[in-house]
Amino acid sequence: MKNPKILVVDDEERIRRLVRMYLERNAFEVEEAEDGQEALDKALENQYSLIVLDLMLPGMDGRDVCAALRQQNNETPIIMLTAAGDEMSRIHGFELGADDYVVKPFSPRELVMRVKSLLKRAMQATDKEAPASVSSVLTFKSLTINLDSRRVLCDGEEVSLTPKEYELLCYLAQRPEKVFSREELLRDVWNYQFYGDQRTVDTHIKRLREKLGKASEQAATMIVTVWGVGYKFEVAE
Repeated sequence: MKNPKILVVDDEERIRRLVRMYLERNAFEVEEAEDGQEALDKALENQYSLIVLDLMLPGMDGRDVCAALRQQNNETPIIMLTAAGDEMSRIHGFELGADDYVVKPFSPRELVMRVKSLLKRAMQATDKEAPASVSSVLTFKSLTINLDSRRVLCDGEEVSLTPKEYELLCYLAQRPEKVFSREELLRDVWNYQFYGDQRTVDTHIKRLREKLGKASEQAATMIVTVWGVGYKFEVAE
């Protein structure tokens, strides 16, 4: 089986070389791009297992590249590299379709761990799509999730979710009333065994509620915060 191919995008050659060195040590095949347009062209012409994408790039920045790829239905996992670690920057990156967010300066070992975690999660998701489950549709009051088509409907209106928002919603909805800590969600949804910013979970929950709430307030309230613990999916009566 071929080694996973990673596209590393950054306008700083020093960072590209550092990331390449650590990825190749872990048996990944690496290609590079130094600006947004080159990254987009390569991503559309080649099949990558994952893209490490710097946010601030000359010309077309990382946000534009991410948005353009998602508009082309390209679901290649994307890890954003950025010096901006504030909540709004993370929310915007996730909203555009990024799967993870690493703030500079970063540990190369942590980045490799996150790459492995995302790839493992993507493989697990693919494996689960093959066999038919007991029910391919989760139906609740005001909310329907079709696991085969990956469609989410709130009061009959389709809601557009990023891949990670969809995975998080499905994970909670398939286990109603069970309370999960942020650490458990990072482990099971993001597959982070050692690394992971717990604010990542909070940001995704916030965006998920907002999107569901625009179509149905009742659907949004089904994702419940259990203070001091984490979150659960509460079935509406």
